[in-house]
Amino acid sequence: MSRITYPATITAAPEASQPLLQAVETQLGSVPNLFRLASVSPAALEGYLGLSGALGKGRLPAATRERVALAVAQENGCNYCLSAHTYLGKNLAKLDDAEIAANRLGRSNDAKADAAVRFAVSVLNARGRIADEDLKAVRAAGYDDGQVIEIVQHVALNIWTNYLNELAQTEIDFPAVQAGDLAA
Repeated sequence: MSRITYPATITAAPEASQPLLQAVETQLGSVPNLFRLASVSPAALEGYLGLSGALGKGRLPAATRERVALAVAQENGCNYCLSAHTYLGKNLAKLDDAEIAANRLGRSNDAKADAAVRFAVSVLNARGRIADEDLKAVRAAGYDDGQVIEIVQHVALNIWTNYLNELAQTEIDFPAVQAGDLAA
């Protein structure tokens, strides 16, 4: 049970959150618990959707965005986000089980994506204070500075969802995946 009560329906959400939740339902076909949780603060929900939507228009492929989300969720031990991004990775980004397992280990089976995922984990663990070699490696893989900035924003966005879900103990409404179930 969540430690923060969130609305069970769109109409039970704060009035300012209702059109945002309706847009999520239109796009996804349902309103996952994370969005209902964030709707408790209309400003937080609008901020999350705004940044997520803007990054979706960025130059990182959807599969790379999911890879980063999986790596960050695993590293932070967020079972809600790990479950959500495993589902999205498989069903939307078309990542196979081997790729998802590699992503959870902070790697990728795709050489270019591997550089992005490793860089994201370095940014996360070093709290942005990465070594010159890490920046050189992601650039050498073909990422320009704009894409590097997008990777950092994806890390930040995923940290926010990880922390929010961990704080709230959000009920998982995707096929459940546990961070501790990964064999290294």
